[in-house]
Amino acid sequence: MKRIVAFFTMSVLLAGMAMAQNETMYIHLKTGAIANYPVNDIDSIVFYDGGGGNSVTDIDGNVYTIIEIGPQSWLGQNLKTTRYNDGTPIPLQTDAGIWDTLSTHAYCWYENDITYKEPYGALYNWHVINMAENGGKNVCPIGWHVPEDDEWTALTDYLGGHTVAGGKLKEAGTTHWTPPNSGATNETGFTALPGGERGTGGAFAVMDSEGNWWTAYAHPTYGSAYYRSMGFASASVYRTHLSKTFGMSIRCISD
Repeated sequence: MKRIVAFFTMSVLLAGMAMAQNETMYIHLKTGAIANYPVNDIDSIVFYDGGGGNSVTDIDGNVYTIIEIGPQSWLGQNLKTTRYNDGTPIPLQTDAGIWDTLSTHAYCWYENDITYKEPYGALYNWHVINMAENGGKNVCPIGWHVPEDDEWTALTDYLGGHTVAGGKLKEAGTTHWTPPNSGATNETGFTALPGGERGTGGAFAVMDSEGNWWTAYAHPTYGSAYYRSMGFASASVYRTHLSKTFGMSIRCISD
């Protein structure tokens, strides 16, 4: 029998809860998604209201929602912290030339403009993630970590494969995404946003059209690191690797 754990606020509507055998319970979420479960497969339902249990706060006081996708728990927003979870500051680097040659940790805001913090979060080079380089420090809140490559793969596999997973993860509509934002339903509540990147020469690029998220996995040969990418013209999640000097978003996963 399945135990359903539902995280919700007062705006979540539960409808069509069938109590008879061989019927289905439908849960209408404020994200627009509709989850359905055969009543015979459920042995208990546990609700957590907006008063606790469904959010986490980082060392800077930024609050993130928690979303459940299959067996995994993810933060519902990109990371925004300027410090490791032990309080150690991460250097802010605004100079493009210096950023492009860094072999140490740094973060920035897109276009060096802190107004991009909401809703896109910060951009971090991969040295921020590498505990072997940063003294064993973790940029995610306590109890969370930067996902490994195989944790991202597990997510996309659970959602039906990388060719369709992006649509289920991307924020729907074109408020933030460049049209047509292909396949986007956000049925998972992940709300992936096109936060862009800081790339070659320290230049900022692809805001509104592409979102990129680091993994904690470095390429074993090329001195680069793996990340996941989603774009406005596809429902796919792409896996590739780039220089560790690039600035990308981070989305944390529970330990």
